[in-house]
Amino acid sequence: MIEVRFHGRGGQGTVVASEILASAFFSEGKFVQAFPTFGVERRGAPVAAFLRCSDAPIRLRCQIETPDHVVILDPTLIATVDVTAGLKTAGWILVNSDRKPDRFTQFERGGWRVATVDAGRIAFENHLGSRTNPIVNTAVLGAFARVTGLLRLESVLVAVREGVPVRPEKNVNAAQQAFEAVVLPIVEEVGG
Repeated sequence: MIEVRFHGRGGQGTVVASEILASAFFSEGKFVQAFPTFGVERRGAPVAAFLRCSDAPIRLRCQIETPDHVVILDPTLIATVDVTAGLKTAGWILVNSDRKPDRFTQFERGGWRVATVDAGRIAFENHLGSRTNPIVNTAVLGAFARVTGLLRLESVLVAVREGVPVRPEKNVNAAQQAFEAVVLPIVEEVGG
């Protein structure tokens, strides 16, 4: 089973991102669950959403405490929320940021892999939200497909097209652009 936790702020589409990704996995024959945490539901407040996917039926009905991967839609949350709580060693942390992965030195201690994508810029260029409040959810899904290799980009694009009620083609473009633009860590070659 693969478990993913999303961290964002109200209004960024964090919950919708988990639901669209679940739909993409489902289209590839996986069993899925997608659900948010319940708390203060207001624009700008920290929000978490969860996704499980498996080749077998999922019987768990609880929050995800030890995710395999974490997706951070708003990098300001890194300073205020323990986004890595329970994250498994060698898990991916995908951050919506224009910074390079090696700039997130606080994640080195856990043995986690960090990738970044400037989803805010991509969303703004596709007229998804405003410059100060870009809707980055579909962009990060394209990046997630590339970073993890867990599902095909085509499955994500179909799920975005079907799951986004407003500007579906702009959202598809954002996901596709983020797939191409994601910055992966530089891996040093061993040997010689």
